[in-house]
Amino acid sequence: MALLTLRTASAQSAPARLIVMEPGHFHAALLQKEMYPELDRRVSVYAPLGPELLDYLNRISLFNSRPGNPTRWDLDLHTSDHPMEDMLQAGATEKGGKVVVFSGRNRGKIDRMMASIGAGFHVLADKPWIIEAGDLPKLQQALDLAGKRGFAAYDIMTERYEVSAQVQRALVNLPEVFGQPVAGDAAHPGVRAMSVHHIMKTVAGVPLRRPVWFFDVDDYGEGLADVGTHPVDLIQWTLFPDRALDYRTDVGMLSGRHEPVRITLEQFEKVTGAAEFPAGVAKHVRNGALEYFCNNFIEYTLRGLHVKLDVLWKWEAAPGTGDVYEASFQGTRARVDLRQGSAEKFQAEVYVVPTPAERARVFAALDQAIAALQSRWPGIAATRTGTEARIQIPATFRVAHEEHFAQVAHHFFEYMRNPDSMPKWERAYMVAKYYVTTKGVEMARK
Repeated sequence: MALLTLRTASAQSAPARLIVMEPGHFHAALLQKEMYPELDRRVSVYAPLGPELLDYLNRISLFNSRPGNPTRWDLDLHTSDHPMEDMLQAGATEKGGKVVVFSGRNRGKIDRMMASIGAGFHVLADKPWIIEAGDLPKLQQALDLAGKRGFAAYDIMTERYEVSAQVQRALVNLPEVFGQPVAGDAAHPGVRAMSVHHIMKTVAGVPLRRPVWFFDVDDYGEGLADVGTHPVDLIQWTLFPDRALDYRTDVGMLSGRHEPVRITLEQFEKVTGAAEFPAGVAKHVRNGALEYFCNNFIEYTLRGLHVKLDVLWKWEAAPGTGDVYEASFQGTRARVDLRQGSAEKFQAEVYVVPTPAERARVFAALDQAIAALQSRWPGIAATRTGTEARIQIPATFRVAHEEHFAQVAHHFFEYMRNPDSMPKWERAYMVAKYYVTTKGVEMARK
């Protein structure tokens, strides 16, 4: 094992040491885009020496050297081929609080998380915690273990911090505006949602280099199992705020299918740097191109409400656009939409579309609701355009996706200080969410 200490200044004491385990995904670096008083500036990083670690180091270096509000992270690097064992061994001798971050390979992640909780670590783990339906009991065991040991275990649901999603949630839960949720059916679901991500992109000013295992669905998961955790979480978070769900009785899986995106060898080399498809994906190579099974389409019921969800990956976003999340919730009085198309200049916007019979009453109730929401979002307004109203959200409340990671971290620190403060519904949400994502993939593969 090689140990390298990088220092920019003298270290300051802090309540907890941050430990980054195999930062194979850029989300690990985004958690360090700002400093936190809850954490020591010295961070322990355990990973094999390779391009993924170098990409992480480059991003931290850019954060430390940026002209405005630079970070001050000091990194203790532990490079070896068995980083998990090294981390557990070193952690056993360290004093004080420890927080381990997992953001990388997904297969077996839940086992590494349980080992960390058992060894006395708080865990902040990027999605997904599991990618196979058979691992759902392990997820429950990890949450149980964290509760018994008094440690916080939390997943990074950044999309809850998007202001448009928060406004949509607030309006869906105003009966005077929304009414009651409509159950719907296969032809007219009560909830429609679509999530679109892109393989080639730029993150924090740096072109994103994907590791080759990103394209191995057995190692990283299909689209629904990975990024699909976000829309599944948002749907239940919007419909049933702060209310526990029981996946055994509240969720009914109806259908699941998947389709591949064809990745040429030229594209694969461009995004990974690898000149050949690795052996792990060989079974999905057809006629010289990789069939990357990342597009998923599922239907399920959530407490009797029919949900239709599409999770899609595309090669690259058109100029001026980016990743997309759109969702529509149908109520007895109005439909509340989140749209992100050309009419919205590809920015997430919230609309209220009353039923014709309720239009006058809904618009009057919406005016009152917007006045009440001023205390939370000063300057929020509603503009009517005939049959619908568009919610005007002040720019000051819109932050980039990258900033949501710090928002999640601040929330996590509250649970770290007092693990008992994590509400029971959070645990139930996690189990229900991963039941939907893993079962949906399982149905697609059958």
